[in-house]
Amino acid sequence: MTQESTEYLLQVHELKKYYPVRGGLLQRRVGDVKAVDNISLDLKRGETFGLVGESGCGKSTAGRTITRLFKPTAGSITFEGKDITKLRGSELRSLRQDIQMVFQDPYASLNPRQMVGSVVSEPLVNYGYGSEAKLKDEVMQLLERVGLPADAYYKYPHEFSGGQRQRIGIARALALKPKLIVADEPVSALDVSVQSQVLNLLKELQEEFNLTLLFIAHDLSVVKHMSDRIGVMYLGNLVEVADAEDIYRDPKHPYTQALISAIPQPDPRKKSDRIILSGDVPSPQNPPTGCPFHPRCPKAMPECSADKPQLKEVNRDHRVSCLLYE
Repeated sequence: MTQESTEYLLQVHELKKYYPVRGGLLQRRVGDVKAVDNISLDLKRGETFGLVGESGCGKSTAGRTITRLFKPTAGSITFEGKDITKLRGSELRSLRQDIQMVFQDPYASLNPRQMVGSVVSEPLVNYGYGSEAKLKDEVMQLLERVGLPADAYYKYPHEFSGGQRQRIGIARALALKPKLIVADEPVSALDVSVQSQVLNLLKELQEEFNLTLLFIAHDLSVVKHMSDRIGVMYLGNLVEVADAEDIYRDPKHPYTQALISAIPQPDPRKKSDRIILSGDVPSPQNPPTGCPFHPRCPKAMPECSADKPQLKEVNRDHRVSCLLYE
């Protein structure tokens, strides 16, 4: 194993996830929805990588493809030095112990017919963790650690608030002691007053369990609070990757600049120059030629419609996909 592969827990190279579009009498394939279109990223051990972008940009699809809930169309996903894109059967089952997911909707991701104790213990049962007494003890400890009362074990999900349900989902994800957790917009369905509690809990658990986090969100202020590095997605493409502080202090890509300008200022006396983007996000079934952002970009040049820029390093550990920096 190389030194690079030991530093990085996860390396994604030129990942694509296309969905076929069929039409006509014979339902032939007439096109593709390019949900994730050739992205590359890496996660260092113990860090939080934030993936951010508008709804429909492909970030959740990327997360689910990385966890192998979806089968990738092309590209490689290397976890601990091993390409996991071709894994099947028992090998894929074994991988699931190390990669877990916290889903966006705590109302839909928990089985309403199961008591919380059964929900959290299910991964342990599936992997033959041990006796019933040992399982119950482990689950009780997990529930206590995520801030739920002991009697939660015997209750059903509908008896809890949204924030408490998300804590149940987090406890379930932690049950197998994974190395990587993909958190897919874990607080977007929660009240604002509860969001910070769940985010702080995730940060505490990350340190305690030595977790690596892929944190997916559309709220830039949330991503800044959580992430060491941030990747900005647009229409299935990564357009900028940098340290969290660099992204907010000196955004390079025009799309990132527009997103940053939309963050509300807590001090009303500070006025920010809001960048208003024209038009709507194009369809991933028929993306624009050249740079995917050029139809809405306030800095677009004629060549932007012809040449698709590559993600290139413009400063130390700061990569941008834009012809302005070619």
